[in-house]
Amino acid sequence: MAKHKVHYEFPMHCLSEILYEYLATAEGLSEWFADEVTEKGDDFFFSWGGGPAEKATLIRYKPEGFVRFRWEEDEGTKNFFEMTITIDDITEDLALNITDFCEEGDEQENALYWENLIENLRIKLGAA
Repeated sequence: MAKHKVHYEFPMHCLSEILYEYLATAEGLSEWFADEVTEKGDDFFFSWGGGPAEKATLIRYKPEGFVRFRWEEDEGTKNFFEMTITIDDITEDLALNITDFCEEGDEQENALYWENLIENLRIKLGAA
C-alpha cells in the first residue's frame, strides 16, 4: 500500500541552534526520538526497548534548518521524514515542522506518535 505525505507543526520555545543539535546528532536524537541512536557517516541506527536497530539515512540537511531521513524500508521510494525549523519573520516565533509519510487510515496514530515525541523533546529542552 502506498504511503502519503502528512505535515505537523509544533511551536517550540528554544533557540534554533540548540534544537538543531537534538535533530541532527545521534546524541541529541537519543535524548527524545529513540532509546539508542548510533551514527556511521550518513547512516543512523535507531533502537527502542533493546530491540534490533532500524536504519535511516540522512539524505538532506541544512545546518540549523532541517534534516531529512529515509528509512531503509523506504529505499527506492520518495518516502522520508523531515524535521524543519522555521522562524516567523514578524513574530520570531520558532516552530518545528514535521513531514512524514504514513499509510491510509494511520493518520491519527501517526499524529499521536509525533505529538508524544515532540512532548519528550520539549521536556528535554526545558521548553514544555
